[in-house]
Amino acid sequence: MALTAVEIAASVRAGKLDPVEVTEEALERIAAADGVIGAFRRVRAEEAVKEAAEVAARPDLASLPLAGVPVAVKDVTELAGEYASHGSLAGSSTRADADGVIVTRLRAAGAVIVGLTRVPELCIWPMSDTPDGIARNPWEPTYAAGGSSGGSAAAVAAGLVPLAHGTDGMGSVRLPAAMCGLVGLKPGADLLAEGGWFGMSVHGPLATTVADTALLVSVLASAPELASVASPSPVRIGLSTTVPLLHTPVPKELVAAVSTAAGHLAAAGHAIAPAAPRYPATMVLGMTARWLAGPAAQARAFDVSRLQRRTRAHVRAGRLVERAGLIRESTRDRWVSRAEEFFASHEVLLTPTLSHWPVKAGRWHEKGWPANVLPSTRLAGFTGQWNFAGYPAITVPAGRSAVSGLPTSVQLVARPGGESLLLGLAAQLEAANPWPRTARN
Repeated sequence: MALTAVEIAASVRAGKLDPVEVTEEALERIAAADGVIGAFRRVRAEEAVKEAAEVAARPDLASLPLAGVPVAVKDVTELAGEYASHGSLAGSSTRADADGVIVTRLRAAGAVIVGLTRVPELCIWPMSDTPDGIARNPWEPTYAAGGSSGGSAAAVAAGLVPLAHGTDGMGSVRLPAAMCGLVGLKPGADLLAEGGWFGMSVHGPLATTVADTALLVSVLASAPELASVASPSPVRIGLSTTVPLLHTPVPKELVAAVSTAAGHLAAAGHAIAPAAPRYPATMVLGMTARWLAGPAAQARAFDVSRLQRRTRAHVRAGRLVERAGLIRESTRDRWVSRAEEFFASHEVLLTPTLSHWPVKAGRWHEKGWPANVLPSTRLAGFTGQWNFAGYPAITVPAGRSAVSGLPTSVQLVARPGGESLLLGLAAQLEAANPWPRTARN
C-alpha cells in the first residue's frame, strides 16, 4: 500500500486512478496476507468490487473526500446485507436491511467497504481473537494486535487498507493503534458518541498518517473542517508517566517515548512541565462499573448460554453492578470536575498510551475471566479515564522497542472540542519524528 488515503482519493477525483483497480489491489493484499494477520472476520470481495464501480460512475466523483478509498469497518457496524457479530457466535445472524450512520457517511464520501474486522466478544478485551481467527500484530505476529479494534489496527498496519473504523470504550482505538504503530483518535463524546457502555464508547479512526486520520474523522463526524490540520499556537502541556492512582511500573521504553515526544513538542514552542490531574479514587470504580455493566446490558440481545465463559463471568459481574446501582452520574461528575481543574491551567496532557507491553497472540477467548482481566488492566492504565470523562485523546507513534521491535507511542489528551488541537500536535510530532507507515516498510 504505497499511497495514503488522501493520495488515493485525490488521484481518483482527478481521474488518475480507477476505484475498481484500487479496490482489487486491496483485495489482493488481503488475500495474500490476512491468513497470517487475521484482521478480517468477513471480506466483501465481490460486493466491494461492485460498489467501487458504482463509485466510479457517480456524477459527484470529483467532490468526494474518500473517493475510491478502501476502508475496513469494525464488526459492530450496521452494514446493509451483512450482520455485525460483535465477535460472538451467540448473537443474531440476521442481515441488516440498511446501513447505519457510520457506513452511510462513509459511502456518501465515496469510500468502498472491503470488510468487517475482527473483535473480541462484545468488544470487552484488548486482544482480538475469536474461534475462527486471531488478529496479530503485523510488526511481530507472535503478539496480539490489541483490542477491541484489533482487527482494524492489524488491517491498516499490515498495509491491507489505508483506513479503518473503530470504536473506543476504554481505549479500544488507542490501545491497538499504539500496539500496531498507528495514529488512533478517540474523539470527544460530544462529537462521535457510539452509545454503548453508558456513554463511554465513541467511534474513531485508525490510520498511518495524521492527515488520513483527520480525513476519516471528518467523514465519520460529518465535520469537514476537521480534515484541515493546522499547526497550533504554543500551548501548555502537562507531562505524566505515572499510572493514575495505581502507580504500577511502566516499562522504560514506553516512558522514554514520552520524553522524546516532549522534546519535539518543546522544540516546536510548546511549554512542557510535569503535571497531572488530581485523579479521584472513585474514578477507577466508576469507569470499571461501566466496563462491566455495559456489556451486560448488550448481552440481553444474545444467547447467554452460548457466550464464551470469560464473557459469561463478565456479564454476571455487570448485572451485579447494575443491581447495586453503581452506575452513578455523581461519580463521573466528580472526575470531570477534577479534569476541568487540570485543563484550566493546561491545554493538553501528555502520557504513554500503554502502561505495559502487549500480550502474546493466542486463543484468549478460551481462557477464564481472571486470566483475561489481569493483562487487560495492566496495559490500559492511561486510557479508560478519558472515555469516562468524555474528553478527546489521540495516540501517536513514537519509535520502536530495541528489545521486541514493537512500536512505542504517546497519548495526547485535550478538553472537549480539542480534536483539531490534538491533530495539529500529532502532525508536529509526525514532522519531527516520521514513522514507517506500515510493518511492510
